[in-house]
Amino acid sequence: MNDIIFKIGGAFLTAILAFTVGMFYAGLRRKITARVQNRVGPPIYQNFLDLLKLQSKRTNVAHGFMGHMAPIWIIIAAMTVLMFIPILQNNLWFENLTLKGDLIFLLYMMVFGSLGMALGAGQTGNPNSAIGVSRGLSQMVGFEIPFVMALVALMLQFKTTSIADLMHFQFTSGHWIILENPFAFLAALLSSLGMFRYSPFDIVGAPAELASGPMSEFGGKYLGTMMTGGAVFAFIKLVLFVDLFLGGAGNNSVEGIMGTGLGLLELLLKTFLFYMIPVFVGLVSPRYRTEQAIQFFWKWPSVFGILAILWALYKNGTLL
Repeated sequence: MNDIIFKIGGAFLTAILAFTVGMFYAGLRRKITARVQNRVGPPIYQNFLDLLKLQSKRTNVAHGFMGHMAPIWIIIAAMTVLMFIPILQNNLWFENLTLKGDLIFLLYMMVFGSLGMALGAGQTGNPNSAIGVSRGLSQMVGFEIPFVMALVALMLQFKTTSIADLMHFQFTSGHWIILENPFAFLAALLSSLGMFRYSPFDIVGAPAELASGPMSEFGGKYLGTMMTGGAVFAFIKLVLFVDLFLGGAGNNSVEGIMGTGLGLLELLLKTFLFYMIPVFVGLVSPRYRTEQAIQFFWKWPSVFGILAILWALYKNGTLL
């Protein structure tokens, strides 16, 4: 009975944490971008105010069943994926649901939000939405290939498809996977630039060209729900990379509330450092065209993905 209470309570706390951190990081990015451009910029908490404003509005525009379902699809996919990613190790509240094949499960589930967005935007009839969707799906094909290669390399090298097992290996061995297979990390890192869709890979929204692309016809509560789903997905990607390559968080020997606090502080530090990589790349990079983005992912990231698999086979002694 206590385990069920911890699971349910942990699910609520995880959802609140993901939403808060995702929105805060998005606001921080807006602030950093403004300062680099010699502007004051909005306050870091501006995204929370924007969300309250959007949720208070009413919309009279309807685009059919999938137009209504797209935002719901995104938030359901985000929350489902979130529940299968361990936030902290050795913690009753934040271990979440884990299973032996959760990496494979996540590979499927992480694309559901984008597919829902594609179906909803396609029903609006707005050409900007259709172009944005086609760009997004094309770019997804580009970065998914090296990202899957990186995960396959980890599965081969450590003979597991469980995120919890990979975190446990790093905890017991004292070595992060970033050192055990640096090629997998590089492939995943370069792929993540497309996942966050910041410049030069912001071809999906491209406000100056497509009026925000797939979200052109969505406003009010619809846009607010999508904004929430995007914030949660950003947190998911950051925690997933920390769990896979940086040993996760919560490995301290301190128990109770203090241990949980230290674990969350460690998680925030690691996710913040990782988040700054796509942010700063975006600040110094002009936007790619669609074909340039795909070519980028099929060059160096794919090369690192192939090297990661070969490295995994070599470490297992099956290559030679």
